Amino acid sequence: MPYRMPAIFFGHGNPMNAISTNVYTEAWTRIGRSIPRPKAILCVSAHWYIPGVAVTAMERPRTIHDFGGFPPELFAVQYPAPGSPELAERVNELLGADVILDTDHWGLDHGSWSVLCHVFPDADVPVVQLSIDETRPSQWHYDFAKELAPLRDEGILVCGSGNIVHNLEAFAWGNQSRDPFDWALRFGQRARELIVARDHPLLAGYESMGRDALLSAPTPEHFLPLLYVLASQNADDKVTFPVEGFDGGSISMLSVMIGG
Repeated sequence: MPYRMPAIFFGHGNPMNAISTNVYTEAWTRIGRSIPRPKAILCVSAHWYIPGVAVTAMERPRTIHDFGGFPPELFAVQYPAPGSPELAERVNELLGADVILDTDHWGLDHGSWSVLCHVFPDADVPVVQLSIDETRPSQWHYDFAKELAPLRDEGILVCGSGNIVHNLEAFAWGNQSRDPFDWALRFGQRARELIVARDHPLLAGYESMGRDALLSAPTPEHFLPLLYVLASQNADDKVTFPVEGFDGGSISMLSVMIGG
């Protein structure tokens, strides 16, 4: 029986992690060394949040610097991983929806490349991005993502990139070592407990979990990639948390690995 690839949610945090060496980036490097080499990667990034479902289908996706106010060194980063039109077609087949095959618009945004440049620094594994449909509720995303589960048995690494806790209004700019806010700690711990308990329905309806949830995920785009990873979990898959910690008091760097 072919090896089943893990599925991984990465808490990607600050784009500067792309050119930094810290506990998070070192852990991402260890992940890349510890898992089998995937045939290709399907990445759901918080930063491709559009009114529709699209998948990158070009041979050579561009490196998108979708941010401002950072040093030139970060804008100079290129992550020249190849694309995979074949994987894009397979995703289209599995989803059975009106998926846009994007051959010339998007590429790899920093939700993907700022992490993958540490996980697979040689940029030699094909990468395809799947957009998050901003018009759909969170439960829809979880149900939709279940259709992607077969990819794990086809050598594809399914990854989500966002942050379980992501509140930029509360972020301690210039004091990234600030202790986490109480509400951030509580929601982060509760989410972790639910992941371990495999209580995916409650996580898929996280908006109903009260004030801590609303402060931790005031907008959904950084939380939703987690659901795309959880939706691929099989009954015998273990769950591990290879990266932990908080940045600036209000961004969780927790990573979640399903299987592996």
